[in-house]
Formats: sequence, structure tokens, C-alpha cells
Amino acid sequence: MSAAVPRGSYAPPTSVEDTEAGLRVEVRGEDGRQRVFRVDLLPLPGWHRPLAAALAERTSPAGGLRTAVSAKAGWASAARFVRFLDTLPRPPAGPAALTCAHVEAFQRFRAATAGERYAGREMREVGKLLKSAALRDLVPDAVLEVADRRVVNTQPTPKPGYSEDEFARLVAAARADVANLRDRIQAGETLVGRYRTAPGTLEPEQREHAAVLARMASTGAVPPLEGLLGVRLARRRELAGELFLTVPDLAPLLVLLVVVTGRNVETIKELPVEHRVLEGRAVELRLVKRRRGQKRWFDTVTWETGRPGRELHTPGGLYLLVHELARRSRRFSRARLLWSVWRNGHRAHRQGPGEHHALFDKTLEEKLYASEWAHARGLTADQPGPESRDDATSNPESSQPLRVDFNRLKTSVDVRRTKHLGGHLPSAARTNSIPVLFRNYLRGDPTVVEWAHDIVGEAVADAEQSALAAHHRALEAAGGRVQVVSGPADAEHLRRAGLDPSTARQAARGPKDTAWSACIDHDHHPATGKPCRESFLDCFHCGNCVITRDHLPRLLGLLDAFAARRDQVSETEWWARYGMAWAAIRHDVLGKFSPAEIEQATTVKTTDALLDLVENPWEHP
Repeated sequence: MSAAVPRGSYAPPTSVEDTEAGLRVEVRGEDGRQRVFRVDLLPLPGWHRPLAAALAERTSPAGGLRTAVSAKAGWASAARFVRFLDTLPRPPAGPAALTCAHVEAFQRFRAATAGERYAGREMREVGKLLKSAALRDLVPDAVLEVADRRVVNTQPTPKPGYSEDEFARLVAAARADVANLRDRIQAGETLVGRYRTAPGTLEPEQREHAAVLARMASTGAVPPLEGLLGVRLARRRELAGELFLTVPDLAPLLVLLVVVTGRNVETIKELPVEHRVLEGRAVELRLVKRRRGQKRWFDTVTWETGRPGRELHTPGGLYLLVHELARRSRRFSRARLLWSVWRNGHRAHRQGPGEHHALFDKTLEEKLYASEWAHARGLTADQPGPESRDDATSNPESSQPLRVDFNRLKTSVDVRRTKHLGGHLPSAARTNSIPVLFRNYLRGDPTVVEWAHDIVGEAVADAEQSALAAHHRALEAAGGRVQVVSGPADAEHLRRAGLDPSTARQAARGPKDTAWSACIDHDHHPATGKPCRESFLDCFHCGNCVITRDHLPRLLGLLDAFAARRDQVSETEWWARYGMAWAAIRHDVLGKFSPAEIEQATTVKTTDALLDLVENPWEHP
């Protein structure tokens, strides 16, 4: 059934407001946050209206800047561009006066002041603004072509993760502190519960303290205390911490949540209050996953809660714990998201329930004091080398404090998961696509590089041993050995090596030669007694095969062809098609010749032209 079409025309609400206060653009992001940008405060009035319309388009539901943070970055680029134009001797009064020289000068200016990478990012955003519907018809086509040129790589170099020891120290400290704050708040809740249900079971001093906590639980207000300012603030924070999360609690909680969930810290900051517990074993909630492109922000996840007492080790259990620890504070801050903390409001003269703060509701840029927390816990970074470690042992003060970087922490989690799964990226890519996981997290981590080298080295060694064993099995079934004759390749020398005189003469003159060796009896294969129907690559596993010094240049050319094939086929296919022949040549042939013979053959080795014909590549899709 079709819906009735409403009468009249529809005009979507505009985010551009031209009021007495000035021209401004109001942005309402998909993350629920808002920002207002005052376009009228920029120089060059001729740019104001088209620039405001372009910014509104970029921050609209169909645009690419759909959060308050990304809109702020886009606005900053646009504002810097206009302010730069205003500094020129003859600035363009409006978009129609913009020239290629203006755009190129801005790019050089930003490269000199902020670096090539940031200049590239800024030029990309300026180019998108200029190509918007509001500006592209006003700006000359040549300028649009300049703005549309490819810029330098704007991706930052990924930071390596923490070492195993650093990661272990960081996680242990976070888990210990989260356990302490859990016990602290649960003890306060228990005391309030006893005061309300059975006050007679409390000692007089306990009852007095419990009454204070009960009033705090009801009103959200932490009472003022006497004493010096510093002592008073510390005592009030300690008292508030018996029922509420405080700012120092954030660092260990966020660190531990990133570790157990494997999510980046921006997603952790935006954890929702709404959730659903599934049969007491898991919790289902909707996450915000930024940097995934338009309209792909939200993801429903199911996190296991684990057994009772294991909440610090499972994502669902830790989420429910934080949900409960922040519950009372959320009641007074009316937080839209999970996080709410008590913070001392003496500077803003806002003591009382207003001291409860919905931490990330308006912005994700709140200071977390994570490195300060690590320093207070005495966490130190690993020393760079053996000499430094020796110095640190004799002088502990030489150890550097461990700085907490949540991107590095996320990298460490991804590295550990990837290694645990044996390097299988499709399984390891839990929160990112495979290219993003490798490019942004694994590629720059030295432990991954070292581990990958070890894994690849072991895999190659295993593949080589497997190919060599297969070669020996095939050789055992077809004569037992390949006849490799070093030294002169004349008939007498071949006869002394074990060939009968007639075969030795033919092998020395060349009629017995095949692609890369000689065959002394093509009509009688050792395994079947019938004419040979095998590939020339199988000659290296046949007792009829004879290889002399004269064959070395062609064999070395064949090895070069094998090496070139590694860039054209997968490792699995390469070992299946060439592994046995490669192993035979490397282990059972080249070792029989002297270094001088191999060096001489290297100077005259040929470029292989037979492998394509011999293996019939058209038979392999």
C-alpha cells in the first residue's frame, strides 16, 4: 500500500542562520553533539555566504563531516584558508576571483608551517569545500582541477604497540586499581544499605559516617569540609569516591576496557547506558564505531559476562560493573552515555549535585590524565638496549616513565590477538577491516615484524623439508638417485663416473640432452619400464637423469625463473608447482659441484625460456 503524498512543498531545515548576531552554521552531528561556527567573524565578506552554504553541505546528513569533532576540523581548514587569502597583497574578494596561484600558495604555506602530511589533509578538505554545490559554480574550473590533484599520503605513521613486559605491567596495574575502586564503592553501598535497613547493627562512629553517605546517595551533594584548601579537596574527593566514580578512576577503567574489549578508546568513551542482558551470560549493546564511512557508524555487539568474580576479565562483565559504579552519578548528571563522574566544583562555585559530570556527552576531548596515573603507579618503559638495561639495574632512577597512549594500547591488543590466531587476518580483524588492521595497527609494530619473520622462516623451512621429502620419495620410486657428474663433461670422464661407453659418448656430444639435463634412456622409465611421459621438471627425480657441468648455466637460469614465479603465484601454488624441482636442484645437484664451477656457470648462465612451455601454464587457471 502506498502512502499518501503530503500537500505542498517540503523544504529541509537549513543549518545556516543569518541573525542579528551574525551569519553562523549550526551543526548537529550524528553523535548527538552540536557546534556553532561564526562565519561572519572571518575576513573577506564576499566569501561568507557561499562558504557558509558549503560548510552546511559538508556537515549535512549527505556530507562527510557528521560529528562535532570532524565538523570542527573542517571548519578550521576553511577558516585558515580564508584568513590566509586575506594576508595576500591582493586577496580574492570572492570565490570567482580565486586563482590556481592562491591555492598553491596556501598549500606551500601549510606545508611550511604544519608539515607535508597535515598540509595534504587540509588541502583535501579545502578541495571538497570548493567542489561543493555552493562553490563549484563560482570557482574557476582550473582552480577546481588544482584542488582535485592527488596530495601526499595523509595517513599518519602507525605507532608500535607496547612490549610484552610493558603491556603486562600496564594491564596488571589497571586491573588492580579497578578492583580497588570496585571494592571501595561496593563497601560504601553496603554501609548505606545497612544504615537504611538495620542502623542498630552499626557502631556509633560508623553510623555517623553512614548517615553522611546516605545523604550523599539521596542528594548527590558531598558536604563541605573544614581545613586547608588542598587537604579539604583531597578529603572531599576521598569521601565522594566511597559512592561515586571520580576523575582519577577514569584512566584504569578506560585502559582495562580497551584491553578486554579490543575497541579503540573513542568507542569506549561512547558506550551507551541502554543494554540487554542475555540469559545471564552475555550483554548486548549498540556501539558507535567511527571512521567507517557514512551511515556505517553503529554496530550491535554481544559481550560475554563470564562467571561471577571474573568481571575484570570479560568485556560484558566489565561493562556491567562500570554501569553499576556510575549509576548514582548518572542520576544527578543525567548523562546520556555510560560515563558520569564526580569532580570537585570549587573553581566553578558549583558544589552540590552539579559536581556530577556527564563526561563525554558533549565532547570526547576530556583530559584523562592516563600518563599521570601510570607515573603515580610507578610504571616505567622498557630500556632500549642491553647497555641501558644494565644502567637501569644499577640506577633505577634512569628508567623512563611509561606514557599511556591508547592507540598504542589498541595496537598491542590487536598484535596479541593476531599472534594468538596464528596470523590469520580475517579472524583477527574483529573491530576493523583487514586493510585497516594491517595498515593502522600491525604494519608499524616491531614485535609483529619480528614474529612474522620467524613465522615465515619456519613456514619456508617446513615447506622446503616437505618438498625435499617428496623429491626423495619420487626418486626412490624412479631409480634411487640422480647422476650428477662434476668436472669435465667429456665421454671418458662420464664413463669413469659409471655410464656405459656408448651412453657416455652420446651424453657428452649432446643428443641425450633434455630441457635442463640429459636422459640416458627415454624409452624406459625406471618406474614403469615404458617410454617416459613425465614433465621435464620431473627429470630431477628420475634415475635416468644425468647432470654435468655443461648443464649448470641452464640450471641457474631455471632457478632464476623459479624466483620470478614467486611474484606471480601464491606461495601455496609455487611450492606445489616448483617446490620439488627447486629442492632437488638446491640440495641434490648444486652441492655436487665446486664453488669455482658454480661461479664460472654464473658468468655464462642463460635466461630461461623453457619453463613456460614445459609446465603448460595454460592448463593452470
